Amino acid sequence: MAPPYTSPYVLSSLLLLLSIPAVVLLAPRLLLPRTLPAIPDADESDDLALFRRAVLLSSSGSGAGGAGGFVVRGRPQPKVAFLFLTNSDLVFAPLWEKFFAGHHGLLNLYVHADPSAVLASPPTPSFRGRFISGGKATARASATLISAARRLLATALLDDPANHFFALLSQSCVPLHPFPTLYRTLLSDNNNAGAGHRRRHRSFIEILDSEPTLHDRYYARGDNVMLPEVPFDAFRVGSQFFVLARRHAVMVVRDRRLWNKFKVPCLVKEKDSCYPEEHYFPTLLDMQDPDGCTKYTLTRVNWTDAVDGHPHTYQPEEVSGELIGELRKSNGTYSHMFARKFAPECLGPLMEIADSVILRD
Repeated sequence: MAPPYTSPYVLSSLLLLLSIPAVVLLAPRLLLPRTLPAIPDADESDDLALFRRAVLLSSSGSGAGGAGGFVVRGRPQPKVAFLFLTNSDLVFAPLWEKFFAGHHGLLNLYVHADPSAVLASPPTPSFRGRFISGGKATARASATLISAARRLLATALLDDPANHFFALLSQSCVPLHPFPTLYRTLLSDNNNAGAGHRRRHRSFIEILDSEPTLHDRYYARGDNVMLPEVPFDAFRVGSQFFVLARRHAVMVVRDRRLWNKFKVPCLVKEKDSCYPEEHYFPTLLDMQDPDGCTKYTLTRVNWTDAVDGHPHTYQPEEVSGELIGELRKSNGTYSHMFARKFAPECLGPLMEIADSVILRD
């Protein structure tokens, strides 16, 4: 008879006890996904159908006027499409209402709200009925923010053929100048496409190629994932918020080639380097039409004391005429037209200086 300690049952028990530490150490690696969540296939299908309609309609040179839109014979008067990307209340709607007042024939509004957001405060008249259908969930460190912006662009392209400029904003953005100043800036800036060609309006989008974090951001999805479509020397970074000319808005919703790379989820371990919305738009436009972009943004953001990837958030005690004057200053040709990030409590102080400072040059 074999000794007790050589019994198969005893050996099995010993092996089980010895395996427990290994399981504890390896479980996180075995159970956690290698990448962050991907965009659901159903969302992709819905978006593709929307984008195709927008491109086809834009290519035909026609379109149906939506709420606040119109079509006239010949070339319609250019409009600015304000695209609000939000996951919370539009607290600054009263300030934007003042900004829009008297100029509704020159603008349209579109709001993409995260379905999970609970919007408590009712929007002002200009925002009512302007929430787009088909809004999907958004999350940091994912390409969902790109999808939401493309959804807004496509909706605006379909809604009104007079939409010529597309300004992407967040719920924490505020205007720094009156609407006529913005409108003159957008219409006056154009570049000569060459002899025999008409002059084209440029897009205001930040495009940078030498940021210290560019390497980590490029490889956030893994080695060689971006190749061959996006080599490292073509990879760019820029602000999430921009003003695109119409041809560039069409270019964005038409794109499939680069989108197939940028929609790839980042690796879990590279989450802190994953900001697809800050790369897709500047990379795409710099690869396809670099001379058609100013390479700077009209939206001022203060990164001097950023926390966890978020810029400085202005508080009520910081709001003043002096602050607005400082935020307007730009290293580009034109003054900043918008600024973020403002805490909701800033609405009162901002409204107090709206007529005397913000909406007055």
